[in-house]
Amino acid sequence: MNKGYAVYCDADPYFYDAPHRAADRTGTSRPRYAAASSPVPRGWRRNESGDWLALRPAGARLPDQGWKIHVSACLDNAESVLDRVWRHCVAGGTAFKFVPGRHLLHQRNAKYADRAGSGKFVTVYPADEADFERLVGELSDLLAGEPGPHILSDLRIGDGPVHVRYGGFTRRDCYDADGELRPAVARPDGVLVPDPRGPVFRVPDWVVPPAFLRPHLDARSAVTVTGMPYAVESALHFSNGGGVYLARDTRTGERVVLKEARPHAGLAADGADAVTRLHRERGALERLSGLDCTPEVLDHLTVGDHHFLVLEHIDGKPLNTFFARRHPLIEADPGERRLAEYTAWALDVHARVERAVEAVHARGVVFNDLHLFNIMVREDDTVALLDFEAAHPVDEAGRQTVANPGFVAPSDRRGVAVDRYALACLRLALFLPLTSLLAVDRNKAAHLADVVAEQFPVDRAFLDEAVDEITRAGGAPTAGPGARATLSRPNGAGTPGTAVTGEPRSAGPVVRRAHGPVVPVRPDDWPRSRDSMAEAIRASATPSRTDRLFPGDIAQFATAGGGLSFAHGAAGVLYALAESGAGRDEDGEQWLLERTGRPPSGTPLGFHDGLAGIAWTLEHLGHRDRALGLTELLLDQPLDHLGPDLYSGTAGLGLALDSLAGSTGETAPHAAALRCAERAADGAPADRAGRGRARAGLLYGGAGRALLFLRLFARTRDTALLDLARDALRQDLARCVRGAGGALQVDEGWRTMPYLGAGSVGIGMVLDDYLAHRADEEFARARNEIVAAAQAMFYAQPGLYRGVAGMVLYLGRTTAAVPGTGPAAVRRQLDALSWHALSYRGRLAFPGEQMMRLSMDLSTGTAGCLLAVASVLGDAPVGLPFLPPLRRSGAPGPGPTRGREKAHPLPNERKSS
Repeated sequence: MNKGYAVYCDADPYFYDAPHRAADRTGTSRPRYAAASSPVPRGWRRNESGDWLALRPAGARLPDQGWKIHVSACLDNAESVLDRVWRHCVAGGTAFKFVPGRHLLHQRNAKYADRAGSGKFVTVYPADEADFERLVGELSDLLAGEPGPHILSDLRIGDGPVHVRYGGFTRRDCYDADGELRPAVARPDGVLVPDPRGPVFRVPDWVVPPAFLRPHLDARSAVTVTGMPYAVESALHFSNGGGVYLARDTRTGERVVLKEARPHAGLAADGADAVTRLHRERGALERLSGLDCTPEVLDHLTVGDHHFLVLEHIDGKPLNTFFARRHPLIEADPGERRLAEYTAWALDVHARVERAVEAVHARGVVFNDLHLFNIMVREDDTVALLDFEAAHPVDEAGRQTVANPGFVAPSDRRGVAVDRYALACLRLALFLPLTSLLAVDRNKAAHLADVVAEQFPVDRAFLDEAVDEITRAGGAPTAGPGARATLSRPNGAGTPGTAVTGEPRSAGPVVRRAHGPVVPVRPDDWPRSRDSMAEAIRASATPSRTDRLFPGDIAQFATAGGGLSFAHGAAGVLYALAESGAGRDEDGEQWLLERTGRPPSGTPLGFHDGLAGIAWTLEHLGHRDRALGLTELLLDQPLDHLGPDLYSGTAGLGLALDSLAGSTGETAPHAAALRCAERAADGAPADRAGRGRARAGLLYGGAGRALLFLRLFARTRDTALLDLARDALRQDLARCVRGAGGALQVDEGWRTMPYLGAGSVGIGMVLDDYLAHRADEEFARARNEIVAAAQAMFYAQPGLYRGVAGMVLYLGRTTAAVPGTGPAAVRRQLDALSWHALSYRGRLAFPGEQMMRLSMDLSTGTAGCLLAVASVLGDAPVGLPFLPPLRRSGAPGPGPTRGREKAHPLPNERKSS
């Protein structure tokens, strides 16, 4: 799980959205601090953006960068701290900004909040270094004795809430060594370089800290763990509340686990900080001492203000890792024996976990946070439960305050009922780890159980009991967004009533709703599925918003113009609707036109994340004047700072410009495309500088560069471009390894990736194009091995670039003449796509990245699934930009998968035969 997604779940029960848009259960805005509603001081200007409300004197001129001051606060003293800082800054004419509401401060300090930005409550902007020193002294005196979390990216002044760091005052961006757009500061020579904003205090090498900071720098350096009797060997896990480390007792040589807790940080839903939870864990584990299913407490100590709990090290692997190691559905054809062996193992593990939970309950403790990552499996298959920081006594009917999204209990569950719910989820997750979908609609449990029963020889009663436990709520099942008669939002998992990663919301009534099918139409039921997905996309549109039209991935909020972009914004969705045969969305196109007359300042240049993709899409949709206007903006930009990739770099920019040149007849874009090819041929900035790990695949690696060279070759017939494409593809193939069944996948060091965006299947797409121009025995062999990577029976997500939809598009397009590319193989992946499907307003929709919310974008969500299904079932050739269909033979015809070919039986047919 990427924990950064959790804070984007609170604002809407169905879609990821910016935290500041969160409303309470009545639909009204969350309460704000009084200062946020105070009249703007005379002669001052007010601006609210995202999580911040800024105030500055109308005539103030601030530097672009310098030393700035951050003030932290706890939930209980934040209003008082803000009031004093407000008065001081207004009286002195000092610009500042602050987090305007308690719920936003809670989220900023939550357990899985961004560690780099955590704790920042007020930012103060000194006019110069003299002003900086004065303000640091005055604010430190003003707030002496006030508690607040340590801001990890900053230098703390004394032991109070005032912190400082050197960085940008105004937003400027540059590309880092990997070609990623980052906030920037200027070196003395004026060149922009990344402004590091990680969870470590750093000062640029050309900046000398003012002398008055020396005592605070020395105090920071004096706090170390060298005096502890434990030597840290590695970090196992980090959260905003602290780290978990593998260590060794220097006195005995015994391996131990250190759990760290920072005061006032890492807040749970009940406001408990990491230190409070660490004490809870210690108390629970001491009560459970002697059980073989829980670790023993060995020691506890404090270093500086950081608390540590020393625990017995349990030798084993977390249960979630066993999916990649032994789950049969990651194979193309596991066979009945393999399925039966895994089923027996999974049932045994569940029984062991159930007994462990019962033993914990018998000692008077509720675990309260059971999930795949907190279950350790030893080599002998015995199990142990880890992470008791959310535990509480059985006789305290508390709600869940910290939870994994795939196991978060509904808000009506209390005490041991929370653990029972998690055990029910585990029954499904051991076979099909898609229980994160229950955060959108708990009734999805019944569909998941159906799929498990079709694929595995497991007793149906075992699954039905889990479904009953998951869906019950006051005697009636809860309904998700598929409900057709919506009276109000349900008080179920994933709704605003269970924001367990942030501040708890007020409870609301459980409302029974008429419930429609979780999957209203199968993806392979064409064209009904096309129309259903298109209607879901259009129903999700928010034309009154200026930041986005269609809800998608959290990347919409990461850069300027993210909601307009091809990967995650309106451009990609409008392209998918038009290409799939679902019809043009003229209102949506008008929305995009209105917001590109003057594109948002700071919008990236790239194809997937910025102006190039928007310009190309508008030209593709017939809006040439606007496309040419954006093209002129692109032609005025320097290329030196761009990476070479297809996503945001020169490969994507070059492809867009070359295509625009061909469609408009303009010569300047083609010349610029050739310059992009020259830059792409030089390699990534990390390669040129001799640092960084080169990435592979279509979006970020050599395959994207090769695609640019191939398209330019088609225009110019210059065979040197074919040579460049060959070299780029070889670089990517050098990053691949052969896995189970000989499938070729990208090796990322800690995992292998088969996917379309950053995995081997994307490389295979471009190999097909290369081999259409030039024979190559090595490439032909690699292409055949990549086909195997698209034949697994299960992929964790549905999306186009990181999921099943990409496999559908690839298998329907590839020219590889090997087993596994025929109609049955495509239909099997269409079946698998339905496993992830949900309903939005009675229409077919798909979850986005991390599967905690629906997405409508092209990269991660419904639009990408629509495009993929259209590529194999549509009436006209459909494909990704610059990767048009190579053939139409072999694609399955439209309609439900009845009368399947017995030469390639599907798994459920194999079991019933």
